Amino acid sequence: MDDQQRLRNGLRKGDKKIFEEVYRLYYSPLCFYCLRYVGDMEEAKEVVQSIFFNLWIKRNEIEISTSVKSYLYKAVQNYCLNQFQQEKIKQKYMIRKANFPRQHSENGELKMEEDELRKVIKSAILKLPEKRREIFELSRFENMKYAQIAEHLTISVKTVEAQMSKSLQYLRKVLKEYMPVILVHWAWFVSGF
Repeated sequence: MDDQQRLRNGLRKGDKKIFEEVYRLYYSPLCFYCLRYVGDMEEAKEVVQSIFFNLWIKRNEIEISTSVKSYLYKAVQNYCLNQFQQEKIKQKYMIRKANFPRQHSENGELKMEEDELRKVIKSAILKLPEKRREIFELSRFENMKYAQIAEHLTISVKTVEAQMSKSLQYLRKVLKEYMPVILVHWAWFVSGF
């Protein structure tokens, strides 16, 4: 049995030691590879962590016919290209919307835009890492202070501050073209942006 087959079999069987070995082998190189697509190391790390998370969760469903290395690099590439495709669609929509004359009397259209914006925001929040998302939601949706969150989750206030800072940085980047509308309708949401 060659080394790649050993890794594939170990992953399929849910062998944690094999998973850790794969993670140690490929995490850093994948981050640098992803960096070429996303241009930000924090974002690259989040993408790669997401790829590894999916690899572990879906290990019984995933068929790796190539080497594990090739599979992981392709997974990162596909993830990034899908993100770019979604960005293009969003930009086309924004251009079309900007060129379409707006009539303020059409409350139905405004309601649709607000619903769509809620979906975009919700989608962005759901892409945060689990713990970071929980901290963000406690702050923004439960109106908890950082000290309360720290006590509730039994973590330090510094950790809460760091996680909120990363959340806001990510959301600023992802939601930048929606920011004027968000500022008007959801000032409470963006406090700290």
